Amino acid sequence: MTGNTRRPSRPFDTVLVANRGEIALRIVRTCREMGIRTVVVHSSVDGDSAAVRAADVAVRIGPGPAKRSYLYPPAIIEAALRTGAQAVHPGYGFLSEDPDFAEICASNGLVFVGARPEVMASLGDKALARSMMADAGLPVLPGTPEPVSAAADVLAAGQRIGFPLIIKASAGGGGRGMAVVRRMEDLAATSRATSAAARAVFGDGRVYLERFMEQAKHVEVQVLGDEHGMVVALGNRDCSVQRRHQKLIEETPAPSVSPALADRLAEAAIAGAKAAGFTGAGTFEFLVSGEEFAFIEVNSRIQVEHPVTEAVTGIDLVREQLCVAAGWPLSVRQEDISPRGVAMECRINAEDPDRDFVPCAGELTEFVPPGGAFLRVDTHAYAGYRVPPDYDSLLAKVIAWAPDREQAIARMERALAEFRIVGRGIRTTKELLRSVLADPAFREGTHTTSLLTEGASR
Repeated sequence: MTGNTRRPSRPFDTVLVANRGEIALRIVRTCREMGIRTVVVHSSVDGDSAAVRAADVAVRIGPGPAKRSYLYPPAIIEAALRTGAQAVHPGYGFLSEDPDFAEICASNGLVFVGARPEVMASLGDKALARSMMADAGLPVLPGTPEPVSAAADVLAAGQRIGFPLIIKASAGGGGRGMAVVRRMEDLAATSRATSAAARAVFGDGRVYLERFMEQAKHVEVQVLGDEHGMVVALGNRDCSVQRRHQKLIEETPAPSVSPALADRLAEAAIAGAKAAGFTGAGTFEFLVSGEEFAFIEVNSRIQVEHPVTEAVTGIDLVREQLCVAAGWPLSVRQEDISPRGVAMECRINAEDPDRDFVPCAGELTEFVPPGGAFLRVDTHAYAGYRVPPDYDSLLAKVIAWAPDREQAIARMERALAEFRIVGRGIRTTKELLRSVLADPAFREGTHTTSLLTEGASR
């Protein structure tokens, strides 16, 4: 803002939330605190969701399948225009990183709460983003500078990069569209299978190859950027506890990351964000081994694990997203950010760990979240809620804060033990999470992304 221009009391009067589950409810809550009217769109199976109940206006946009509801832009845009929404917040997943949807919003006079379409397009192409970050000076692992498809090119790349290597979907995200290859004789078949899976999931079968870093930690840096050239880093998060490349436990700050390495990671993320012209809330992800790190990808949206960053910084990331989308400058500068304590998040999914994490659907007969000081539970579930088979299996996120990591683990252990979840046909990852918290490698902070695959906690 310049001169005597008076800033409005809120960035928007009405925001449409184009998502479901806990993230939709979380966005509604921040909007309510800001005095913003909310519109929540929902499928036919989500009509009794907590987000729908909390919204000022709810609009049914289609049947259960996501392609006919949450992934169907015409219905979302029509709902936004009919209800007088000025902006659309996509949350995470679904249309949150779809540049075409952002363009559709703009062409209908709606503000898309997220990065600019051209930035999303460049960062959403993982191979292109990798080259862009290398040009910006970020370290990257040996790999193919562009997607490869021809069998001869795949084999030549494998010989040049060496093994083990990882095949990644160029349009991938959320831990999907990846496969590790350890032998040349498996490369061609795995490449074809990964490409086919990527085409089925993302509508884009392009893949690229990259050297696979063994015994590495997965560490990410939360960034915020505004339209005035300001970019800040809000600390780092360790996301090394994973199954099938998807995260189960996140914490900040990352254990075993030295202050010097933390500074280098933050500097790299800020440099990458500025090079990309990034605005809004996003995350730069890295693999870390010792004091060395390598860029993986950028997520140009709010992350599932954003509450741990909020817990240590006191900054509402959704509020910042909304203000940036309205053209306002960030409310904080880098020198204002001084994270305190340790925060940890456990994702409780409606999945059966004993059956390779197959998703579960059914009715929750009991659902009693834990309580207590410095504990937050983000959930859309409740007793009587029917977990649908149509969407992601996330039931709840438990976030614990404490002055140090030992106390944060103890608080999380207490919270998970207290959390009561019973349902017909429902199994969850809760007990698996408790076993991870008790694992010696996790307690020492020396665990890597191979913790669960090695069976240390199973």
